[in-house]
Amino acid sequence: MTAPLSPPSAAACPGCLAAPAEMVTEPPKQARIALSLPTIHCQACISAVERGLNAHPGIRGARVNLTLKRAMIDAEDGVDARDLVALLDELGYEAHELDPGALSATQADRAGRDLLIRLAVAGFASMNVMLLSVSVWSGATDATRDLFHWISAAIALPAIAYAAQPFFRNAWAALSARRLNMDVPIVLAIVLALATSLWETSLSGAHAYFDAALTLTFFLLAGRYLDFRTRAVARSAAEELAALEVPRAIRIADGRENEIAVADLSVGDLVLVRPGGRMPVDGEVVTGQSELDRSLLTGETLPVFAGPGQAVSAGEVNLTGPLTIRASAVGQDTSLHRMADLVAIAESGRSRYTSLADAAAKLYAPGVHILSALSFVGWYLWSGDLRVALNIAAAVLIITCPCALGLAVPAVTTAASGRLFRRGMLIKHATALERLAQVDTVVFDKTGTLTAGTPELTNLGDFSRSDLRVALALAEGSAHPLSVSLARAARAAGIRPADLSDLTEIPGHGTEASHQGRRVRLGRAAWVGAEQGAQTAAWLSLGDAPARPFLFSDALRPGAAEAVAALQAAGKTVLLMSGDSTGAVAELAGRLNIDNWVAEALPQDKAARVAQLNDAGHRVLMVGDGLNDTAALAAAHVSISPASALDAARVASDIVLLGQDLSPIADACATAQKATRRIRENFRIATVYNIIAVPLAVAGLATPLIAALAMSTSSITVSLNALRLR
Repeated sequence: MTAPLSPPSAAACPGCLAAPAEMVTEPPKQARIALSLPTIHCQACISAVERGLNAHPGIRGARVNLTLKRAMIDAEDGVDARDLVALLDELGYEAHELDPGALSATQADRAGRDLLIRLAVAGFASMNVMLLSVSVWSGATDATRDLFHWISAAIALPAIAYAAQPFFRNAWAALSARRLNMDVPIVLAIVLALATSLWETSLSGAHAYFDAALTLTFFLLAGRYLDFRTRAVARSAAEELAALEVPRAIRIADGRENEIAVADLSVGDLVLVRPGGRMPVDGEVVTGQSELDRSLLTGETLPVFAGPGQAVSAGEVNLTGPLTIRASAVGQDTSLHRMADLVAIAESGRSRYTSLADAAAKLYAPGVHILSALSFVGWYLWSGDLRVALNIAAAVLIITCPCALGLAVPAVTTAASGRLFRRGMLIKHATALERLAQVDTVVFDKTGTLTAGTPELTNLGDFSRSDLRVALALAEGSAHPLSVSLARAARAAGIRPADLSDLTEIPGHGTEASHQGRRVRLGRAAWVGAEQGAQTAAWLSLGDAPARPFLFSDALRPGAAEAVAALQAAGKTVLLMSGDSTGAVAELAGRLNIDNWVAEALPQDKAARVAQLNDAGHRVLMVGDGLNDTAALAAAHVSISPASALDAARVASDIVLLGQDLSPIADACATAQKATRRIRENFRIATVYNIIAVPLAVAGLATPLIAALAMSTSSITVSLNALRLR
């Protein structure tokens, strides 16, 4: 008995075999980094970005997709995405880190592929059966006709059993809940067409509707796929926006800093939040002084001082100094999730909305079924022939154009969504356009929605040039939003910074330095010995002279004034509702000519106000971006959030506004009204076809050829009418 053969060993070079074991190292681990590149627009941009990334140490390969405006990078483990963002910034390209996991989930869209495969199967089968039907229509008789019918049955039955599953499932779900939807008459038409065709074929009958059943399935799947793709674009973009928020935190343990996922934090952990970072947990400041931006949570524009013992909430932004936080609530227990119950309650009201398609189905489905049943009874009583009566009942169901009715909504929705997408608006919800068309009241949030959330200097001319030089030098020593705005305005006015010595930033207070032998400061009112007024201000103190304020107002978003004016001109009531102070809200309302406004509103106040308007019979459009707007967005009849909004606000809204410009909102309302008119026109077109075709079917004159032509003509007409929106 021979010994078993050992597996062959891999060949190796003598040098490798001679190398000591400790010299053999594992290949470096690889990381996958995704970057969003919103400003690239041509091949030159692609070349410059790829060249710059591939030259960076540790980068194994970088590819840029111009369509998605995204770079996918293979890098060695340890390469920091923030370094790559800084590198591209130096090259002149804006870049943001994306979460590759979220993007891969977006791309793995099984539902879309499933619909597309079913559409392909139905299309291929219908073409083949139509070829066989042409021979029958051309005069094939007896054995030849029967053979073609049996071949058609062999193709149609498995094809429809697979391709029409979405309609079968939806119809069964509706019937299980004891209600009717548009899929019920569709399924009944398909099933009855197949049943009567099989019966006719087995009896060597002249007419079979296999081609009509397949054509009906194909057209309806085409409409269903168009509808899916419309929302898939919006869902993909929204998920990419969510992927911009990479959830990481710096935990301090045993005196060392470790960057970990926010999900791995526990109550009691010490978390370091650097200037510019967002609070990942609820907790209390242990060490450090800074100022906090709470605008996304409360709508307040003025930063809030934070020092040891100060309570902080997840979502607040640290502005000036590093803070060490002891976590008191993490994950689902933080303040970011306390509005979940409000949102759930608000969304239950919106779910009661009845779409135009469902409303049409409530009238259409019973009418068609009753008409088909009466045709069956009438012909059976008149002729006494069960076969003739059943054929005519099936013809009535097939020719009453469920295909046109099934395409009426998705064809228009696709065209309207494409038009709004080109204007920078993404429709997320299937009935959002219908609800937007009914709006008579528009409620705007202030901070981050009507305003850019960035301060704008208003009294630069009140200061001498020499004072502005000192203020500019102090402002450039801080990353505080007021300092950044002041520096930008001074530079734009041609001011050069003064020479200062001992420039120091005091976190939570401001910056100070020495200038020509005197102490100069720029910062909070209390720090420089002044009283804070109602308006946002940074105070300049020059030696012993009284401190003077640089006054700021919140800069308007592009198109804010135009959007408000256009909505008012269209006859809609516009309200401003904000958590900011009364003075700031009143000032903005005056600038935009908004008569109705509410200040210092809590999240529950906003949701209650929107619900009150709904109960009064108004159809409310809510436009907001912060966590304090989430419940109101869900409670409104329809809602819009900017792309800059937090993920929670975008999830609660029906439409995402991609750009900074608000002016498309008024155009969206007008487009929605046109789309609703087109949908109603499509229903009327289908009804007219039914009025013409139904008497032919009831009279027994609707051959399979007439049924196929009627369905195709009505479907094409509906689609062409929808394209008028583009």
